[in-house]
Amino acid sequence: MQIFRTKTIAQDDFCDTGLKKCLTAFDLAFLGIGAIIGTGIFVLTGIAAATQSGPAVVLSFVIAGFACAFAALAYSELAAAVGGCGSAYGYSYAAFGELVAWIIGWDLILEYGVATAAVANGWSGYFNNALTAVGIGLPEALTKAPSLGGVVNLPAVGIVLMLMVLLVIGVRQSTKINTVMVFVKLTAIAVFIGVAMFNVNPENWSPFMPFGWSGSSPEGKPVGVFAGAAMVFFAYVGFDAVSTAAEEAKNPQRDVPIGIISSLVVCTLIYIVVSGLLTGIVPYTQLNVPSPVAHSLQLLGINWASALVATGVIAGLTTVMLVLYYGLTRVMFAMSRDGLLSPFFANVHARTQTPVRVIVLCGLLIATIAGFIPLGELAELVNIGTLAAFVLVCLGVIMLRITQPRLHRPFKNPLNPFFPLLGAASCGALMAFLPAMTWLRFAVWLAIGLIVYFSYSMHHSKLARKNP
Repeated sequence: MQIFRTKTIAQDDFCDTGLKKCLTAFDLAFLGIGAIIGTGIFVLTGIAAATQSGPAVVLSFVIAGFACAFAALAYSELAAAVGGCGSAYGYSYAAFGELVAWIIGWDLILEYGVATAAVANGWSGYFNNALTAVGIGLPEALTKAPSLGGVVNLPAVGIVLMLMVLLVIGVRQSTKINTVMVFVKLTAIAVFIGVAMFNVNPENWSPFMPFGWSGSSPEGKPVGVFAGAAMVFFAYVGFDAVSTAAEEAKNPQRDVPIGIISSLVVCTLIYIVVSGLLTGIVPYTQLNVPSPVAHSLQLLGINWASALVATGVIAGLTTVMLVLYYGLTRVMFAMSRDGLLSPFFANVHARTQTPVRVIVLCGLLIATIAGFIPLGELAELVNIGTLAAFVLVCLGVIMLRITQPRLHRPFKNPLNPFFPLLGAASCGALMAFLPAMTWLRFAVWLAIGLIVYFSYSMHHSKLARKNP
């Protein structure tokens, strides 16, 4: 039996799969912005500045955005050409074959699932702070995992279950709510920029690069601008989720590239401006807190602006969870449809035209993880998984140019193969700056995935049935 079975891309790849085609380029762009602007800008900016990059966190965002830009171009070409395959999973299937596609799909399940649960934990903290501010804060036992002295992180469980219901109702309704929340958090960011730009103290930017380009802390952890880039890369996790919506886009060949590139450009510019202002209004050493943007405004004594930003944080993290959760369900749906996972997950509800079974199963699992497990360093697993997916997508562009040169490409990656190679190299370089423990955990997850593939998926896939 062949392990490296590949799909041949043809016009029938764009056939109706049962999912409702209702998303425009505008919807996809806001889907991307909804996924990107959240934990990165509201949390990791301050942590990276305080512990790894200092004021040079601006450069960390530029470097991470640089790597993402090449990956975005690669995603755009493949999304335009492959269309209905959607996501790095589908693109890897077309370019490299079934085994690599399985590895990437398994990787994406980890990425989206852990990221959603991690953001739910962050959302819980902000939500409970808001409740405390109005005098109705929850008891500690209901806001912490058992290992931290609590019983359950109830707000984290609650928000995941609410998003589960929203996604079951339908993707069109979900994107409408996502658009409203994106406007809320963009307004909050605008408030921060408007206030911060008049309170900058240039002395806070000195020394600009206290940790240098790279090095190690006394504890042996990576520090410096490049290590900061590897951390804040989490801020860009989600733009690739736009590609998972290809099957529900009205015109995927045109709309998906627009959605991917426009959302990445907008968010990168916002990150650069906000991180520069944040380290300019307070010393970077004071930013290692859960809510650095709101905290910095409190230090300036501007409490009304801090409250508005906190509101934006809650809205921002909600949209991040919504899009990541959405991406997880669509990747599992695609893998199930291809026979790599049980056909149980490929069922589409007749009325809502959504994969209800996989939405509910993922929701219950994520809610359990978010409620009972403190994730901590697992966020770094999201980064390494995403970077690995980006490397393969960039290489996939080169591979498909060779294996299927006549494939219609409405959008072409400029300077092929130079740009895709730069994308693969830059994403691979960022992976090198992640801790060794992260690599070990990632390897264990992939090993489990290979066991599942060789024991079940390899024998039940559609391609296995076509090529016995």
